[in-house]
This record gives sequence, structure tokens and C-alpha cells, in this order.
Amino acid sequence: MKRPLLALALAALCVTAQAQETKVAVGLSGWTGFAPLTLAKEAGLFRKHGLDVSLKKIPQKDRHLAIASGDIQCAATTVETWIVWNANGVATTQIFQLDKSFGADGMVVKPGIQSIKDLKGKTVAASAPGTAPYFTLAWMLSKNGLSLKDVNIVNLEPQAAANAMIAGTANLDAAMTYEPFLSAVRAKPEAGRIIATTLDYPMVMDTFGCTPKFLAENPKAAQALANAYFDALDMIKADPKKSFEIMGADVKQTGEQFEKSQSFLRWQDRAANQKFFAGEHAAFSKEAADLLLAAGIIRQIPDLSRLADTRFIK
Repeated sequence: MKRPLLALALAALCVTAQAQETKVAVGLSGWTGFAPLTLAKEAGLFRKHGLDVSLKKIPQKDRHLAIASGDIQCAATTVETWIVWNANGVATTQIFQLDKSFGADGMVVKPGIQSIKDLKGKTVAASAPGTAPYFTLAWMLSKNGLSLKDVNIVNLEPQAAANAMIAGTANLDAAMTYEPFLSAVRAKPEAGRIIATTLDYPMVMDTFGCTPKFLAENPKAAQALANAYFDALDMIKADPKKSFEIMGADVKQTGEQFEKSQSFLRWQDRAANQKFFAGEHAAFSKEAADLLLAAGIIRQIPDLSRLADTRFIK
């Protein structure tokens, strides 16, 4: 009788341990830079830190709506997007940086367009206002003396925008997209050329954040989210082949294809996070907020000092 009793006791302990796991729903996309979050889930790193994490693929244009509804508590997105969300009444706070784009985001143009300035009066595909591709377009135009008013914008998500350029859609002169879809364009130069990327305009930086309510009620879970992410980066270094296969499978890429795709960005470890939030984050947020206001994407600049909580990267 002892063995059945022992088995029941162990089963009860397992049930108790599972019950103690904090449930967290995270909104993200298939963007290559977010892949370590997928690795943390699939490799059991979130669970190791006492979390029951569900990753929900939600377009960037809708992610704040999922937060506002309570469907998700946390999300991954670009730094300037948090400004837009907070300006529109969706309170969120960044707690760690995920990645920096080094050529993973870009503008593709049809043959004959020699510079960004040539886009005046042309038609450009980009995601909806408040998304990273839309902001990247605004940023690149502003650095070349143009504004969003100087181009005709067709709202297409990054994958659809890349596919439209590859298909040679007649009325489209340029498109904003990112990895892994940008690599599809790289593979077909006859579809157009990549005229600019974040190597030319280093302004796409992704961070992970949650609602202030979640952070106040679950500080240990927030710390666990950060720790699991940094553990995923350690796993990538220790076993890159297995890690690339796991992360690639999520976006229907082979390990080799994913390895090439991730070469256009840099995931940010704990030390890089500490450096970023020591000054660069605030400086970029100020410049981004000014551009968002000038472009009419936001009507007022929120309190930028409340958009980051650095307790969890120390």
C-alpha cells in the first residue's frame, strides 16, 4: 500500500506545483527578433521559472486592443509603439529589451527608383499607423526631407507587402517589410531592390512590456519573464543548431534559414539591456515621440518617464 500512497503524494505535489505557476499571456508576431520568447516556451525555460506562458500571435496594429481587453497582460513590440499605446490610453511599461535591428527591417523599391527622395508622389505599402513599418517609413522619409504626406500609403502587413513586391503588383512603387519576409525579397532581386535598412537608419529596437497592474501584482513573475528570456539567449549561444531549429519551426523556416535571418539583428543580453536603459532608451523615445506627434500618429506625448521599469534587468 505504501507505493500507491507515495504515487498519490507525488501526484499531489505535481498538481500543487503546476497550480502555483503564474499564467501570463503575451502578444507578439512572427518577427525574428521575438523568437527567443518562443525558444523560452518550447525549451521549458518559462516553466522552469514558475511561469505558464501562452504566446499569442497578434498583428501589431491590434496588440494594444488585446491588452486593453485583458486578453493578454504583456507584449513584445518596438520602443516607439509603447509611446503610441500609452498616448491612446493603453497603459503599458517596458521591462527589458529584446533586440536591435541591424538590417532586418527595410524598404524595398521597384527598379528605377534611385533614392528615397524619388518616392515623392509614389505609392508605398506599409502596415497601419502605430506599427513599426509605418513608423520606419515616417523615419526614413523625415531623414530625407519628406513626410508621410508626400507619399500614397497602402496598408499591407509585412508579409503581404513583401509578397506584393515579389509579385510585381503594378501600382506599388515601394514597400516596408522585415525579416523573415525581407529575406524572401533578397532572394529575388528582380522583384526590386532593398534601398534602405536599419543598417542605414538604426531605429528599430524591440522591448518587452506589461501592464502596470500586472507588474504591481506579479513582480516575481516579471522577474521570471526577464530571467527566462536571458536564459534563452544563453541557450542560443550554448546550442545554436537546436535553438535555430526550434525558433525557425515557429515561422516555417529550417534551422539554416532562420540562422541567416537572425544574422540581421542582435538580441540584447542583460549587460546590453543595462547599457540601453541607462540613456539610449530615453533619448530615442524623445526623438520618436516628437516624430509621432509631427506625423499626426499621436495627439499628445505621454509621460515618457513612466514607460520603462528597469528593476528586472539588474
